[in-house]
Amino acid sequence: MFLTNYFNKQNNVISITRKQASDFAKKVAGDVNPIHDEDAKRFVVPGDLLFALVLGEYGLSQKMQFRFEGMVADEVPLHFREVSDELIRVEDENDKPYLQASRSGDKRHCDTQLASFIRSYVAFSGLNFTHAIVPLMQEHQLMINPARPLVIYESMGFELNTLDFDDVELQLVDKTMVVDGKRGDVTLSFKLMSGEREVGTGCKTLVMSGLRELDQAAIDDMIARYRVRAEQVA
Repeated sequence: MFLTNYFNKQNNVISITRKQASDFAKKVAGDVNPIHDEDAKRFVVPGDLLFALVLGEYGLSQKMQFRFEGMVADEVPLHFREVSDELIRVEDENDKPYLQASRSGDKRHCDTQLASFIRSYVAFSGLNFTHAIVPLMQEHQLMINPARPLVIYESMGFELNTLDFDDVELQLVDKTMVVDGKRGDVTLSFKLMSGEREVGTGCKTLVMSGLRELDQAAIDDMIARYRVRAEQVA
């Protein structure tokens, strides 16, 4: 499995270095969020890497729901616990939860399928800012703080109508944001395609905090900085 370079495992305990997390964000997900930079002061491990590691360890189930409950710093010892056949938890040594995954239906553990699913999903996530966040901010005439942008990855889930596929691609179907004061709850709906065949559907939720009146010049600057960073890691 291609994830080997992005984590360490010893005595069934997983840890992730800053370099491993940053390399995954940039080289696999195309995620140029500064909080995943190796030298970031507020560094956190990408939630998509935790998601990928769960799939790599336990395989793909027809119906899965992931809820992110905390941000992981570098070198935190993590335990991936199969609480039951339906529930998986990622916790630290003090039982602090970071991710909870529920699953049901048929299961399959195929490296080819998992690699395609993971790469497609995290690449989809890496495009969220330009393809979803910016258009939603413009639609609602609101924006996050450009100096301290805060977008929290809250949950994602999907339901597959078949596990009979090797390659898969995620395609954005709809994007919505519900505003409550300075908070914006974002839902991104997607479909999963294998060639011309739809094999499932899903959605991802994010929370945008510190919303304020839109300043198009500030948005343009954020987009320009994003593109520069994207070109640097391309």
